[in-house]
Amino acid sequence: MARITLHRVAHSYRANPGEPSDFALHPMDQSWEDGGAYALLGPSGCGKTTLLNVISGLVTPTQGRIAFDGRDVTALPTRERNIAQVFQFPVVYDTMTVADNLAFPLRNRGIDAGTIRARVAEVAEMLDLTADLHRPAHRLDADAKQKISLGRGLVRSDVSAILLDEPLTVIDPHLKWLLRRKLKEIHERFRRTLIYVTHDQNEALTFAQQIVVMYEGEVLQVGTPRELFENPKHLFVGYFIGSPGMNFLPCRPEGDGVAVGDVRIGIGNGGVRRLPEGAQDLKLGIRPEFLELVDGPTPGAVPAAVRAVEDLGNFQIADVVLGTHALKVKLPEGFPVPGSRAHLRFPPDRIKLYLGNRLLA
Repeated sequence: MARITLHRVAHSYRANPGEPSDFALHPMDQSWEDGGAYALLGPSGCGKTTLLNVISGLVTPTQGRIAFDGRDVTALPTRERNIAQVFQFPVVYDTMTVADNLAFPLRNRGIDAGTIRARVAEVAEMLDLTADLHRPAHRLDADAKQKISLGRGLVRSDVSAILLDEPLTVIDPHLKWLLRRKLKEIHERFRRTLIYVTHDQNEALTFAQQIVVMYEGEVLQVGTPRELFENPKHLFVGYFIGSPGMNFLPCRPEGDGVAVGDVRIGIGNGGVRRLPEGAQDLKLGIRPEFLELVDGPTPGAVPAAVRAVEDLGNFQIADVVLGTHALKVKLPEGFPVPGSRAHLRFPPDRIKLYLGNRLLA
């Protein structure tokens, strides 16, 4: 395994990039610690797979340097980086048995037959492939074939990192949940460096210790699931993490608080926060989980209109309007929702303020 470090790495698929818009990856400095479990999370086209392929050597970056344990590997091909990569769609050798597919990476490296048998048996057991070991791979369904692909990535014990590019996309939803759990167990057991690309926040939040949120070729924030949820440093992170995403309201400084339209809201720290003088493009952000919906006037609460309530079984989502601004409020199952007129309370310690797209410190 290895500590992977990127120094001012950027990449463009254009021959002579000049403008920032020419770059699929904007300049970044990133580190992946030895033995960590990471997710690259973001929408399609944000640069996740490009970044993964830069790490693996399938793509040589336009600029910057990549190091494995301090050793510069920027110019090295994939085979010399000692990594395993699992792709979105299953890659198997149909004419081989499942056992031979799993053994293939080890045989290529001249591993002795006894070690190969032991490793194949161990990985097959992890992925529930033991009963299929002697079956030809072409007789298996897509789910089982993808498990073989995963197994080939996991079978080597000497790799610097295992890179997974949306490996569960073609998997049945129930099996997808089981395999996510398996990958987490495998990581906790063997402590291999895993970097997992996904656009699914549930996959990222349940699998990774650290999540790298990407948008339009830029890394916006790196943090634990809790850090990203409770303290998003960019509007996109607040919007993308959580279901529903964060509420954002345009506001302006007013006294020791902020005003949203004609409504004044206290913003904590004893009613005082240091705001930039004449701040423009200021937004208040708050999670639907942290808003409080109350029936009748309450100290610190502001009048609002309840437009609709969606019952989702174990919780409810209320669509609320504050002045001309729509918000969502996440309520516990069975919570007595007020009528069309209600009041909203913004807990000051849960409010975030953003200038432009960035969180104010």
